Amino acid sequence: MSAMAAEAGLLDAVRRHLAEEGAEPTEARVAQALREQGRMLGGAEVLRTAARLRSEIAGAGPLEPLLADPQVTDVLVSAPDRVWIDRGAGLELSGVRFADAEAVRGLARRLASVAGRRLDDARPWVDARLPDGTRLHAVLPPVAVGCTCLSLRVVRPRAFTLAELVTAGTLPPGGDRLLAALVEARLSFLISGGTGSGKTTLLSALLGLVGPAERIVLAEDSAELRPDHPHVVRLETRPANQEGRGAVALDDLVRQALRMRPDRLVVGEVRGAEVLHLLAALNTGHQGGAGTVHANAAADVPARLEALGTAAGLDRAALHSQVAAALSAVLHLARDRDGRRRLAAIHVLARESTGLVVTVPALRWGPDGFAGEEGWPRLRELLGI
Repeated sequence: MSAMAAEAGLLDAVRRHLAEEGAEPTEARVAQALREQGRMLGGAEVLRTAARLRSEIAGAGPLEPLLADPQVTDVLVSAPDRVWIDRGAGLELSGVRFADAEAVRGLARRLASVAGRRLDDARPWVDARLPDGTRLHAVLPPVAVGCTCLSLRVVRPRAFTLAELVTAGTLPPGGDRLLAALVEARLSFLISGGTGSGKTTLLSALLGLVGPAERIVLAEDSAELRPDHPHVVRLETRPANQEGRGAVALDDLVRQALRMRPDRLVVGEVRGAEVLHLLAALNTGHQGGAGTVHANAAADVPARLEALGTAAGLDRAALHSQVAAALSAVLHLARDRDGRRRLAAIHVLARESTGLVVTVPALRWGPDGFAGEEGWPRLRELLGI
């Protein structure tokens, strides 16, 4: 028997002992349970075993140290010996291993239960938020071939400042001052980029610059935004129950947010019918609104919004009219060749003679920092600089 299997067997035995007694894994109770298994351990070993049991019972098991690392943003499990992490420079294989595929499945099901969701053969996937804000996604076999796939997106309790993002290389030197001017000018904007490009991180930092007398209302699928601001109202969607009832969609939240006197309306991620209500809000006096959208380039954002709007029933021409009047800028995030997140470009919006909206590059981050492009005069005009 391998050392890992032996340790797993010992932990299972101690866990059963504690469960039968309904006892918490205190040091004394763990020591007693270990003695009953014929194991005489020293004080340091008892402490380690107790800590391991606490993480197995109430935490993320072997993933706990990874989630506690302040540099880790994502933890991805694709097999018992394939646990990947992202520290901001692309994925890297960690040294963490599970005993077997059943251990991965067990952790995924337990985390889903902690989040108040169901994960079993009848419902083999889950997308949820854990009590500490961590985003959980899991898929069970046979839908996930071979092993349960587990994805955890870490949400830090404190938002980064723009100065910290400059230090981290996400923003170029001086980029913090320019973005602060964008917030102060109450321009409505979207942050675009691919998955894991840092959209939520940047948006949280920007919202922290909003004046303290303003009221920010957030509408999100999963509450990930953490702006450092004294007056934030957070709304989160809810899935249907087992009877298929009680669902609360993002467009429902945006409608409710408009009745809550927002000074700034923010949609965590625009990806459905909520685009109609957001654009309508930004066109009716709610300046300074913001959101994120998945797009491979800033130039793709108008087409992305068009697809979302027409799918929700809005006429193409009307959609472009709404976008032209509602939005001022697109901030695009990308990863460089080393996997590092960076603000690649800022675009302004313009309307062509056909009536369609396009984005015009205003600033692009090159080797020497931001370089002005065709749309730079328009952006300067909007910012009043």
